[in-house]
Amino acid sequence: MNYSIILPTLNEEQSIVSCLTALQPLRASCEIIVVDGGSADNTKRLAKPLADKVITSAKGRAIQMNAGAESAAGDLLIFLHADTSLPQEAIKQIEHGINGNRQWGRFDVELSGGHPMLKVIACFMNHRSRLTGIATGDQVIFTTKQLFESVGKFPVIPLMEDIALCKKLNRISPPVCLKAKVISSGRRWEQFGVYKTILLMWSLRLRYFLGEDPQILAHLYNKGVFWKT
Repeated sequence: MNYSIILPTLNEEQSIVSCLTALQPLRASCEIIVVDGGSADNTKRLAKPLADKVITSAKGRAIQMNAGAESAAGDLLIFLHADTSLPQEAIKQIEHGINGNRQWGRFDVELSGGHPMLKVIACFMNHRSRLTGIATGDQVIFTTKQLFESVGKFPVIPLMEDIALCKKLNRISPPVCLKAKVISSGRRWEQFGVYKTILLMWSLRLRYFLGEDPQILAHLYNKGVFWKT
């Protein structure tokens, strides 16, 4: 099986080199695709020597990841955030997990940072994902390209595109839930306040399931607030 790792970026010059450098040992078996959403910094220039493809699309994580998937040569797509790192032997673990019945999955996640609640949050994320079959982008969703295209790719919405995709994938098969942990940055949690962000994320998820406009939810998420002013 051939693999394509797809990274959506926007003004990630502070982290893109370290992210892509960590992926270099995988380039023998994986294609690395950076999809930039119009960065105003040096993200694209820094990424070019370290990626197989650097392409530009309209801004928006779902739009960018769909563009990367369309460009991908791999049979299996791995959607990786620029502030997240894969565990050792990630590809081997995906190979062992994917089979005829299970064509997609995700990793457990660990959140980096100094706040002790980040470990608790990650633990709840992992357990909730096992119970519901729903993964977040921080958990590094992977899927066969055939399945991804058959369900219509990521819905082009400004927030919750990962949840929306997982709901569609779940109709085909449950996910492979790998216990190996990706490391994702806890900077957002610490920036807006850990306890406030917990409540905000619960609120946004509930409102999404109740049918609120993702455009409004994206505005609240980006501002770290509960209500639009």
